[in-house]
Amino acid sequence: MFLAAAAILALAFIANVVFGAFTGIALLSDVTEMLVLFAASVLFVIEILRREAAEQEKSGRDQ
Repeated sequence: MFLAAAAILALAFIANVVFGAFTGIALLSDVTEMLVLFAASVLFVIEILRREAAEQEKSGRDQ
């Protein structure tokens, strides 16, 4: 779930950059772009940590 949300935010950022490159009009301000990238990074890290915890729990039960 967190990975999908991170991907959506990253795609929103990329879409904004591409749109701005072709039209010269950016939909998001610089601060908003930074916040979108920050949120995508945080969500990505949360998902990675969740998967690591699940993997450790799984390997701990097997031993």
